[in-house]
Amino acid sequence: MTPRTLYRRLAAAEVVTWALLLLGMVLKYVTRTTDLGVRVFGLAHGVVFIAFCLVTLLLWVNQRWTLREAALGLLSAVPPFLTIWWERRLERRGRLEGGWRLGRDGEQPVTPAERVVATLLARPGVAVGVGVAAVLALTAVALVAGPPVPQQG
Repeated sequence: MTPRTLYRRLAAAEVVTWALLLLGMVLKYVTRTTDLGVRVFGLAHGVVFIAFCLVTLLLWVNQRWTLREAALGLLSAVPPFLTIWWERRLERRGRLEGGWRLGRDGEQPVTPAERVVATLLARPGVAVGVGVAAVLALTAVALVAGPPVPQQG
């Protein structure tokens, strides 16, 4: 899977989970019928949000994005539906072109961040495992920390 394909899929998944979470919020706060949608879709959105942010950092290194591009990529996950716009903007500017620059037969890593990415890309199965473990660990931290706003009775 190319960086472009991975980012496009995660951007779309982030939009879908945002929409489902907003639907859950309507059911909970507007119709007052159930909070199940917020609990289920909130968790799903949180997992995809974390994955999108981690892949944004991965692509920041692989694609040689500027610090501004990395920050905007991370920020695009906060407002609803902005990740698709961001991904398409990067696509139009050619910032998602090419494959994995630091892959097995790719460029030699120079910076510490590039060495980490190159190590992960050399073993795709391990990279997926590390990514899943990171998402699960960060999700667990978020669950322990609790919701971003105090819950009302």
